[in-house]
Amino acid sequence: MIIAARNKGVDRVKVFISGGCKNGKSYYAQRLAAKQWNALSASPLYYIATMKPADAEDDLRIARHKTDREGWGFITVEQPARIEGILEKCDSGGSFLLDSLTALLANEMFPPGGGVNERAAENIERGLACILDVVGDIVIVSDYIYSDAIIYDPLTELFRKSLAGLDRAAAKACDAVVEVTYSAVVMHKGDRSLSGSGWRSYEKCH
Repeated sequence: MIIAARNKGVDRVKVFISGGCKNGKSYYAQRLAAKQWNALSASPLYYIATMKPADAEDDLRIARHKTDREGWGFITVEQPARIEGILEKCDSGGSFLLDSLTALLANEMFPPGGGVNERAAENIERGLACILDVVGDIVIVSDYIYSDAIIYDPLTELFRKSLAGLDRAAAKACDAVVEVTYSAVVMHKGDRSLSGSGWRSYEKCH
């Protein structure tokens, strides 16, 4: 693991972003991570990709995200499982965008060999804690999947409950918590005046 010297005079922030699918949260997260990276100048900017495509729709979504972040300076690191492994690959003094906890949980809870890993969320939470203990500047993205009134099957409910636990842990550990809904940005935790965080510039996604 390589740890770069931190730039003096620049606030490093840990931000948790949640929101519904296709509400603009990934694009907002990319802008926010790039804004902070620009303030840190020499540090690398990492995009931690956790999704493993399962169908053509996933392929299109990944392609769109890649197009969105072209030219912004992101170094893409594929890490679909064992999220703490990024500390072996990346300069922890850099800026990070982890997208997303939802895909990461799906990968670990439903491994390729079949079956269900009911302790997946616990493993991810430990790995995330290791990262947050070392990395100073990170944006973490997750999906808000809790607002409907449908009663799902036990396995789906286990996934929702597990993701909710991860979301709470990330929100507690981060300096700021943001909800993106229909391209509108709502802050639930954090100081908008944080230097270099971009809150004043990016009240809206578009």
